[in-house]
Amino acid sequence: MSEPLPTLKPPLTLSYRFQKSGALEPGFEDRVAIDLRAAADGTCCAVVGRFLSGERAVMLPDIEQAKSNPVLLYFLEHDVRDMNRLTKGSAAYFRKRIRLAIADDATVRDVALTYQGRTIAGRLIEIEPYRNDPTRQRYARYADKAYQFYVSDAVPGGIYGMRSVMRGATAGEPPLIVEQMFIEGGSAPAEPPAKEAPRS
Repeated sequence: MSEPLPTLKPPLTLSYRFQKSGALEPGFEDRVAIDLRAAADGTCCAVVGRFLSGERAVMLPDIEQAKSNPVLLYFLEHDVRDMNRLTKGSAAYFRKRIRLAIADDATVRDVALTYQGRTIAGRLIEIEPYRNDPTRQRYARYADKAYQFYVSDAVPGGIYGMRSVMRGATAGEPPLIVEQMFIEGGSAPAEPPAKEAPRS
């Protein structure tokens, strides 16, 4: 990831739309906001994040000197806590699987995105952290999960949006959970075709 925040001029708020859908649980829509303020030395940025609202809110510490947009970390922390809730597995283990997948198994390709009515260049980064996990049988119902991260230098903060898709147990079954978050002024791209994954 690049470090786009120092190029911005605070105060500024990066706003995102969050949506949950799928067959497993009720869906909802909510908001995410990243408030950028001048750091103590006058540079950008001190960050205060507001990820979802009410009982769904993810409470994370403020960041005094952020260089990159923390909205990705907020999204993944929410995701890891949900995996922990659904499976009773270790949140630390799920964080590790995601880190390893980003470092070792991510695929990256160029994509065209739409922002404020114009086409912009972006990149799509895809991972499947649990695809080859030797312990996936412990949480097999929830293991067929893919993540898509859309980034672009043409949007403030560099992150256009992201999506996680928890597939159903059999081919053709609706996804169990889809969570996606995209920047205000952008739109959710069509989901790439599903990849074949081991089925329990």
